[in-house]
Amino acid sequence: MSLVDIKSMYLEEIERDFESLSIPKYKAKQVFKWLSKGVESFDEMTDLSIALRNSLKEKYYIASVQIEKKLKSKYDETTKYLFKLNDGELIESVLMKYKHGYSICVSTQIGCKMGCKFCATGLSGFSRDLTASEILSQIQKASADNDIRISNIVLMGMGEPLDNYENVLRFLNIATSVEGINIGMRHISLSTCGVVDKIYSLAEEKLQLTLSISLHAPNDDIRNKLMPINKRYNISELLLACRAYIAKNNRRVSIEYAMIDKVNDSEDCARQLAKLLKDMLCHVNLIPVNSIGTRKNKFEKSKKESIQKFIKVLKYNKIPVTVRRTLGSDISASCGQLKRKGEKYENIC
Repeated sequence: MSLVDIKSMYLEEIERDFESLSIPKYKAKQVFKWLSKGVESFDEMTDLSIALRNSLKEKYYIASVQIEKKLKSKYDETTKYLFKLNDGELIESVLMKYKHGYSICVSTQIGCKMGCKFCATGLSGFSRDLTASEILSQIQKASADNDIRISNIVLMGMGEPLDNYENVLRFLNIATSVEGINIGMRHISLSTCGVVDKIYSLAEEKLQLTLSISLHAPNDDIRNKLMPINKRYNISELLLACRAYIAKNNRRVSIEYAMIDKVNDSEDCARQLAKLLKDMLCHVNLIPVNSIGTRKNKFEKSKKESIQKFIKVLKYNKIPVTVRRTLGSDISASCGQLKRKGEKYENIC
C-alpha cells in the first residue's frame, strides 16, 4: 500500500482519516500544527505517543525539500535556493528581503510546458507537477534556514501555477489556514501566462489574492512569437477573463511586461498597451528581462532610454506603471537560471 501525503491534506481531511482509524479528533490538530512548523518526521511530534507516531508512519509520509545549493547576493540579501525533492528532482525558490518583511517566490512545477521564448525554465522542459506539500515545503525550509517569518508569497517560480490548478488551490488553502502558517490571502500573488479557463475558475473561488498576468506584448503578432499560449488564448480572450476576475473579486490585476530590446519596447508598443488596458483596474509592472534564449534567438533587456519612453507613454495615458526592482542579479535569481547551470546546455545563451 502506498503512503499518503499527509502534508497536502486539509485539517478536516486529517480529522476524518483519524476518526476512521479511531484516533481522537484533537490529535489531528496537533499533527496539522506540527506539519505547519515544517517537521520532516513523525518522530519530531513529541506530544504524540511513540505508538501513535509509529502507527502514522505506516499510513502517511511527510514531504520535504532539502537544500542542494544556496546563493546569497552580496548586494541586497536576496537568497536563491536550489531544492532537492524526495524523488531527487530539483526546483528553485528565491527569498527576498523588503522593508515590509520577507517574500518568497516559489515554484509550482518541475519545469514548464508553456515554452515562453524568453524563460529559462521553459528551455528545460517539463517533468511533473508539484504537490501542495512540496510548494509549502519551499517556504518552510527557507524560513527555517534563515530563522525568519515569511509574510508574502509569490507563485512566480518554475512552472505555470494554473496548469497545476488543483494542487495550487490546495496549497493556497493550507497556507492561509489559521491553524497553519496563516499567511493572509492578500499577501499572496499568483502569476499566470494566460490559462484563460482557469482564470475564470479562480475568479469563482473569490480568494482575494493578487492575480498577475504575464502579458509581455501589446498585440497578438508579438505575443504569438514570444508565448505559445497566445495561440490558444489570444490577448482579447485573456483580458476579457481578467476583467471578469476583477468584477468578481474587486481586486486590481498586475500586468507583467518583460521589456525586451527591439521586440516589445517601442513607444508604439506602449501606446498599443495603453489602449488595451484603458479603464481596467490594473497596474503595469515593467520587468527588464534577463538575457536568455539560444544563439539563434537571443533576448536582451531594453535600454534605459527605451524603458523611460515607454513609461512616459503609459503615464500620459493614465496607466499606473512601475519598474520592478532588480534583486539578486549576481546570483542568477531569475527562475530556471540556477537549475540550468548544472545541465548540459548551460552555455546555450
